[in-house]
Amino acid sequence: MDILEKYPALADILPSVEKPARYIGGEYGQTFKESADLRLVFCFPDTYEIGMSHLGMRILTGLYNDTEGISCERAFCPWVDMEPEMREAGIPLYSLESGTPLKDFDAVCFTLQYELCYTNVLTMLSLGGIHPIASERGEDEPVIIGGGPCTFNGEPIAKFFDIFIIGEGEEVNRELALLQLKCKREGVSKREFLKRASAIGGCYVPSLYDVEYNPDGTIKAYIPREGAPEKVTKRIVSDLDSMYFPKSFTVPTTEAIHDRAMVELFRGCIRGCRFCQAGHSWRPMRRKSPESVVEQAKEHIAYSGCEEINLLSLSSSDYKELQKVCDDLLEYSEPKGVGISLPSLRADSFSVELLEKLQRVKKSGLTFAPEAGTQRLRDVINKNITEEAILNACSMAFSHGWNGVKLYFMMGLPTETFEDLKGIAEMSNHVLYTWRQTALNKNRGARITVSTSSFVPKPFTPFQWAAQDTEEQLREKIDFLRDNIKGKSVTYAWHEPKVSKLESLFARGDRKLGDAIYLAWSRGCRFDGWDEQMKFDIWMEVLSDLSLDFDFYATRARGEDEVLPWDVIDVGVKKSYLLAGWHDALKDTPWPDCREKCMNCGARCLNDGVCMTD
Repeated sequence: MDILEKYPALADILPSVEKPARYIGGEYGQTFKESADLRLVFCFPDTYEIGMSHLGMRILTGLYNDTEGISCERAFCPWVDMEPEMREAGIPLYSLESGTPLKDFDAVCFTLQYELCYTNVLTMLSLGGIHPIASERGEDEPVIIGGGPCTFNGEPIAKFFDIFIIGEGEEVNRELALLQLKCKREGVSKREFLKRASAIGGCYVPSLYDVEYNPDGTIKAYIPREGAPEKVTKRIVSDLDSMYFPKSFTVPTTEAIHDRAMVELFRGCIRGCRFCQAGHSWRPMRRKSPESVVEQAKEHIAYSGCEEINLLSLSSSDYKELQKVCDDLLEYSEPKGVGISLPSLRADSFSVELLEKLQRVKKSGLTFAPEAGTQRLRDVINKNITEEAILNACSMAFSHGWNGVKLYFMMGLPTETFEDLKGIAEMSNHVLYTWRQTALNKNRGARITVSTSSFVPKPFTPFQWAAQDTEEQLREKIDFLRDNIKGKSVTYAWHEPKVSKLESLFARGDRKLGDAIYLAWSRGCRFDGWDEQMKFDIWMEVLSDLSLDFDFYATRARGEDEVLPWDVIDVGVKKSYLLAGWHDALKDTPWPDCREKCMNCGARCLNDGVCMTD
């Protein structure tokens, strides 16, 4: 279906908006099934070029479309210049494959990758002709489904969704879609479908749970109804080699943020950094065989014409056969001018020889993540890396022709002092000194970038109980670093504290925040994760109008006996393990990684107790 033929008014609108190619569809590899009994639309609540960079969208749209009787199309959030034009012209938000309004699908499926996309979800529902609030939607309106990491605490947006899928979707998404197809054919009610859905492992139906509160505003209890389970257990895929992986996918018509083919090396992580939600909630570690990695990478390169293949993981150097995979892939990709990127190399396992091989096709910069400026604070956060390892990695890189490196840190970490912040500045000076001592080519000068983001406590981490710094404290720390990080070869960049504060509000929030999200959206909040679009004052006004205390959600330390909004979810990592990690963090005590010693986290390894990296 030609989108411009279906919506003629677009011809006048598109020349006046940014990146009109976002809205016209017709991409290479686009899949449209003319007839299907169950029609789904996969929604990414951000711009087209960000959504089209997401591997999960490629996998799940392909999985649905390869299932008999089911079709899946795509939709993205229109940018702030396009939404008012569409509303004025009476154009609904539509799928790019057929131009179908969202309201005409059987299910609308959102991937929730970041807390600050929540107002975009409401934009897409409203613009698609669907009431944003679940309790206000009729029997004939689509089922609204959410998946992705934000569903580990989906309570702030529970009032907008019918179902949350907890964990990895390759199996449960198909199970849920087949159930909906069966219920549609049987003519059962939406309510009955939701009850049946709650019996599928990994499916959380918020409307089947009542929440009781204590007088102080904390949660007293979650009460399941109508047969819903007391806790919803995260789904995982045990065998990455046999799981669904698309042989083809839609290739964007305009440049994506990450315009590359992508293949995973493994899922999970053995490191146990205490701030990292992904490292805990996606356990256990499961690896893909090198044969599967190479085969899938070759298929995607051949199909897409991409000039880069990205090997994804939380820590690429923990993949035992990394050297073999890269050698096999380079033999295929280098003659084609296709580069290979490894986004998650650790400085303490840095291989300049490997990186030199990868740079033969495309030279890229180096990024290391010390996370904290002193060894004491790195022990607190369980970032088992030393400054010596970081400087050794930089020395190897500089001596082999690199002149630039990026250093990534967090500020506002639990127990942090200004001595720890001073350590960030000192480390940047030590890296610069290392360049002066070891650089192969000093003519181009050194380029050292130090960037900081503000620590946000996340569910299912040892730091889920921690307080977050106030905005004033964060700005004081930024000013301190600006004064102490000096030199024309060293650049300091920082993340806007207001964005981190709003992220913290939703990361650990409860259902009461749903009213705030709806009201802020109605007052114009959109794309809250974009610095230039953030309307922090509106959020503060909304919270005040609803008598909600910002610091109660964003800043406050949680009690160890407190019922947390995400306690209704079981991600497989024991709360006692997380609490022990929190206690040892306060004692500056690091833990070994999983290969050195099992710390009994509860996420059972899938290889007879042997870590899947062995």
